[in-house]
Amino acid sequence: MLFLLNDVVFDLDEACPAPSHDVRRFETLSFDYVLEMGCELFAEDPRLHHDDPARARRLAWLIAHRAAGVNAALFAAPEAGCLPELVEPRFCALPETVLRHLRQRARRGALDAAAADKTVWGRLAA
Repeated sequence: MLFLLNDVVFDLDEACPAPSHDVRRFETLSFDYVLEMGCELFAEDPRLHHDDPARARRLAWLIAHRAAGVNAALFAAPEAGCLPELVEPRFCALPETVLRHLRQRARRGALDAAAADKTVWGRLAA
């Protein structure tokens, strides 16, 4: 399963991103808790998906397993070190063809925040 987190496409079908004992702990987490955790992580580092891709992939995995059908998430933080309440999260379910297209663009080095935003979120269009 492909998952878009901000402007990085992760393949979640690869080996589980967490040790098996952590996976059992994750089973009890609610989506609200995962959302709060994502906001906290991106408040600390708005470039988490680039600066710590392993941690970002685990977050993507948690979102995908807590919200059926969701395969894209955006955490927009105004600046590093901001309050988690200022992070704007968005989620959606994209067609698999769109995710494959985005992954191809990423492999060519043509996927950045502006391109992902225009293709998926439309925030720059306003």
